[in-house]
Amino acid sequence: MSEPLFHIALVEDWIDAFANGEYRMSTRSMSLDDVGFIHMSTRAQLIGTANRFYGDLDELTVLMIDPARLEDPVRFEAAPGSDELFPHLYGALPLAAVLDARLWQRTTNEWS
Repeated sequence: MSEPLFHIALVEDWIDAFANGEYRMSTRSMSLDDVGFIHMSTRAQLIGTANRFYGDLDELTVLMIDPARLEDPVRFEAAPGSDELFPHLYGALPLAAVLDARLWQRTTNEWS
């Protein structure tokens, strides 16, 4: 297996995926249909992403994804205003590609 990829999901969005049979949220309050892809992170990018975009929340779900189980392409692309490359999934996230989903709670100013 190649290195896993990660996606930060709101708890309620992850729960909704089971009713829909797939996960279709790109990022906070924006769907795959709105953006055209699902934002993901590498392990090294995960905490920075959580602090930048979800810093006001105390609870998230972190999805660990096996890229080999994805049906649609993943492209590493620069984030606006940055040279850092982030993985973007150009399609829905099949539930079978998610190896683990963990509740992530903020402790002080960090995620654990």
